[in-house]
Amino acid sequence: MTLVAPVRTRRAVQSSDLSRHAKDVFAAAEREPLEVTRRDGKPLVLTTKERSDDDEAVLDIAAQLLAAATVNEQLPLHDRLAIPYPWITMLSRADQQRFAKEIVEVARGSFSLRQPRRLLLEMQAWRNSAEAIAAGWATAEPDLLDDPPVVEKP
Repeated sequence: MTLVAPVRTRRAVQSSDLSRHAKDVFAAAEREPLEVTRRDGKPLVLTTKERSDDDEAVLDIAAQLLAAATVNEQLPLHDRLAIPYPWITMLSRADQQRFAKEIVEVARGSFSLRQPRRLLLEMQAWRNSAEAIAAGWATAEPDLLDDPPVVEKP
């Protein structure tokens, strides 16, 4: 059985619409990428810088995941991922293993659904955890108040 990826379709607008109805076209491009067709050249894609930056970040993560998955296969995946992402060494060994498993699962799912933002959020959440641990948040005992403060109603 061969799996075929669904064909990606984009909403298309003509370049003349861009000049005549720029406000509407830009508003639509903020919601989703638009294909701008032209008579005198190849179609262009109009999108937000944020979406374009996210796409580049996702491609960087995908490249690192592929590299880690294919090099030095004698090492566990979490050890291979520590090369491009040295911050994961701040996590416990169990969390490093969980990170490796979850990030691959999220990548596969988000790529198959063409929802790369989920992968970026997952990666950032793990990095935030590592930063908090590195800052000592995991080891510090919380300061408990002997008497809770009384707060007036607004």
